[in-house]
Amino acid sequence: MPAALMQDELFRAFSTYALIVILKMMMMSFVTAYCRITRGAFANEEDVSCRSAEEKKKMLRTDPEVERVRRCHLNDLENVVPFVLVGLFYALSGPELSSALLHFRVFAGARIFHTFSYLGHLPQPCRALSFFLGLLVTFSMAYNVLSNVFAI
Repeated sequence: MPAALMQDELFRAFSTYALIVILKMMMMSFVTAYCRITRGAFANEEDVSCRSAEEKKKMLRTDPEVERVRRCHLNDLENVVPFVLVGLFYALSGPELSSALLHFRVFAGARIFHTFSYLGHLPQPCRALSFFLGLLVTFSMAYNVLSNVFAI
């Protein structure tokens, strides 16, 4: 059965866009680590255990840029996970391919733009619009699934 799903064009499309946003979200871990290292701002004692007491005091701190990257990553977690779960139900509910592709592409584009606007310090409402667009896509897919299940 799983191999048959991967032959389905709609499910392949869902898998592709889900993987794109999951990998983007996972990359934020590396961006966070890079930012921590380059700014010398660490959160845990064990991260600076090989340093002198004076260096530890300087390095165990918060940094505005590190916190910005962390908030961006948290926002991904809050949005990508629901998209993947709802998107799976949506893909299995048998929507039109063109409608599904629109949902998947808009969500992926919105999340990628959200990251660029967050990390690039673009002025609002850039980040807010991309956030709400992605959220709207997820709600739209959820509504479609529920309307199929309950014949709303």
